[in-house]
Amino acid sequence: MADQISDLLRLPDGRVDLAGHDPRATPGFPSKKAKQEQPALMAELATELDGLQERLFAAGRAQPRTAPSVLVILQGMDTSGKGGVIRHAAGLMDPQGVAIKGFKAPTKQELTHDFLWRIRREVPEPGMIGIFDRSQYEDVLVVRVDRLVPKREWETRFERINDFETELAESGTKIIKCFLNVSYTEQGERLMERLDRPDKYWKYNPGDLQVRAKWDQYQLAYTDVLRRCNTEVAPWYVIPSDRKWYRNWAVAQLLTEQLRSLNLGWPPADFDVAEQRRALLQTM
Repeated sequence: MADQISDLLRLPDGRVDLAGHDPRATPGFPSKKAKQEQPALMAELATELDGLQERLFAAGRAQPRTAPSVLVILQGMDTSGKGGVIRHAAGLMDPQGVAIKGFKAPTKQELTHDFLWRIRREVPEPGMIGIFDRSQYEDVLVVRVDRLVPKREWETRFERINDFETELAESGTKIIKCFLNVSYTEQGERLMERLDRPDKYWKYNPGDLQVRAKWDQYQLAYTDVLRRCNTEVAPWYVIPSDRKWYRNWAVAQLLTEQLRSLNLGWPPADFDVAEQRRALLQTM
């Protein structure tokens, strides 16, 4: 590819205009046949991604104090495809090296702590890839739109989130933040599909319509999140998500590129290989 997907989808610094990001775009997709070619391209990615993840996992086993880790944050409106990305992109990797955490409304215990307490408990260990289905950003999105805390409280959280992410990055965690950008029209069609298909009823929640009614407020809230928490160590990537096949490929490609950038080799043996070979031969 002439351009890396990391560069094409990275949100520029400064003013954010979500209306200027086309949810149906397919930047960087390397085939004019598009959807028909996606399965073959995903299969190619799977081979490389699996190898890169294994190197990361091996580093965690061999050097548990110094090995890097990776944190993928998935944010987006209902139906934007957080679960689909986990299934189709993260599903290309060995599950023993992936830790997935979904953040819902805080529990009573979590509410007795600082808003970052439950997030800190789930950050990936060295050698692991952590995937957050929603994240610390819920505490500047939902609480703002639904007026669950005063403005003066959620306003202070942007800088605290930036500080937290800087701390994570300095400790060796590569942060990949994906905003899954779905359109209002596409969201409506996906919700209708859930009502049309009995095998999708379980995905539908009548409360989804209450959230959909606040679409404009959420767009404003996300605009602030993307503008105020788009840092050098933890930039946002805006993933066009109206086309599911592109969304899944783009996140898988992004993850592959970011893992490549770690430049990990295989950990060297901490034993005498020749001696162990001789000892093994004696048992055969």
